[in-house]
Amino acid sequence: MKIFILLLLLAATSLFAEVIKIYPDQSFLKKDIPIVDIRTKGEWKETGILKNAIPITFFDEKGNYNIPVFLKKLSEKVDVKKPFALVCRTGSRTNLVSKFLSNELKYHVYDLKGGMMYAIGEKLPVVPYKK
Repeated sequence: MKIFILLLLLAATSLFAEVIKIYPDQSFLKKDIPIVDIRTKGEWKETGILKNAIPITFFDEKGNYNIPVFLKKLSEKVDVKKPFALVCRTGSRTNLVSKFLSNELKYHVYDLKGGMMYAIGEKLPVVPYKK
């Protein structure tokens, strides 16, 4: 079943997704668009998270995922009828997840290119993960 879902995700990435890919910067952070950090708890602890980011893991440490659980947590924390952004470590995971959310659910998603590694390099505000 997981292989089928992964294939569905991969197929969705080739469709007509409207995902806005941008590098994060101070001007984007000032737009008050929610940022969802889809990395793992270990990654959040290692580098911290962007200030005001919402940590919701998509893929766990073993590459497993649970779309219904992720979507439930996402809709509890973010108004999915409005634009929101996704960030991961380098942008690979957000590339896949943002296209899926846009294609399949018609969400307006910003994919933060370069991920946290780029954000840290740009000295964007990062705070320790506290949970």
